[in-house]
Amino acid sequence: MPVYVEFNENNKNSDVPIKVYTHDIHPKAITQLKNTASLPVIGPHIAAMPDVHVGIGATVGSVIPTRNAIIPTSVGVDIGCGMNAVQLSLRATQLPDNLAPMRSAIERAIPVGLGAHKCISAREAACKRLAPALNLFLPLGQSLKNTSKNLTRFG
Repeated sequence: MPVYVEFNENNKNSDVPIKVYTHDIHPKAITQLKNTASLPVIGPHIAAMPDVHVGIGATVGSVIPTRNAIIPTSVGVDIGCGMNAVQLSLRATQLPDNLAPMRSAIERAIPVGLGAHKCISAREAACKRLAPALNLFLPLGQSLKNTSKNLTRFG
C-alpha cells in the first residue's frame, strides 16, 4: 500500500512524521493527527490507514505507536466498526517468506464498506472463505480446525 501523503517529514519541531495511506482525508483528521504527532511519547511515526476519519479522543483509522506509554483514547470511539482481532495458532516458522498471496486471500475474503460488518453472519462468512486460503500456508497434514468458530469469537 503506497504512502500518498506525508506530513511533518522535515519538521523542525519534535513532531513525528505522519504517513497517510489514502488520498481521501478530512482536514480535521489531519489536525488531529498533527496534534498527536506532537506528543513526546509518540514514535517513530504515525500511520493513517485508508479508513481514517475524525474521532473523539484520537483519529479513527490511525496507528499510533508509543514509547513507554499507553494512550487508552487512541482507540477512538469507532471500536467495533468492522475491525476484528484474530488469534491464530500459526507460528512465524509456519509462514512462507512471501506473504503477498496470504494478504491477497485475506483482502478477497473480508467484506468491506459501510454496513458490511453489522451482523455476525458477514464476519462468519468471511472467516469461512478465508480458512481454505490460510490452510495453504500450513505444513502438509495440518489445518485450521473450527476456523469459523475461532475467528469469529474475537469479532
